[in-house]
Amino acid sequence: MADNPDQVVTLYMTVSDEAEAHSIASTLLTERLIACANILPGGRSVFRWEGKISDGPECYVLFKTCKDRVAQLMERINELHSYDTPCIGVWPWTDGSTPFMDWVRAETR
Repeated sequence: MADNPDQVVTLYMTVSDEAEAHSIASTLLTERLIACANILPGGRSVFRWEGKISDGPECYVLFKTCKDRVAQLMERINELHSYDTPCIGVWPWTDGSTPFMDWVRAETR
């Protein structure tokens, strides 16, 4: 399944706040790069950036899409995101609800 362009994946992203998450999600939905976004406010990140330890609030976002949309989706996130280096990760689905996965595929076409 690794070479299946229709494979459903979840793309994980962090943003500074819920407003930015909603703005990015709305654009990606309009452009049919994602079928769905789950916005999870109230997170906190502790990390090293430019030689200093930082600690601050963040919002987590999970996008449902297909593997063949990932490259374009990541490019678009980099254009829209306020961070210089956004956190973006992709998790492939190995199994799931067939009707839901069919919906994701239909919404990203």
